[in-house]
Amino acid sequence: MSYGTQMQKETITATGESGTQYEFQIFPWGTSFNRVAAVYLVLKKQPNQYTVLYVGETEDLKERFENHHKQGCFDRNGKTHIGVLQEGIGTRRLRIEADLVANYNPTCNG
Repeated sequence: MSYGTQMQKETITATGESGTQYEFQIFPWGTSFNRVAAVYLVLKKQPNQYTVLYVGETEDLKERFENHHKQGCFDRNGKTHIGVLQEGIGTRRLRIEADLVANYNPTCNG
């Protein structure tokens, strides 16, 4: 499945509070996405690691980043990348989102 026009092979593993590990594909901020239901991470790349700024879920990544309600927080905190985990089932997306937020307590989820 193709997520966007700029296919990247880099991945990160994010761990939920439950201990469950989720693998996310990493894309540069500004990537144009196809219509994909997913859990996503807004990330800031720092030397040797990514910081999770926000965890969200959407039915359509293509639409999600236009006028995002947390855009100001993303900008203030230096967003650089988006992590994407494709998941078509809405209840599962919400469960993964909650699991990751509970573990990372991201700055922009508050």
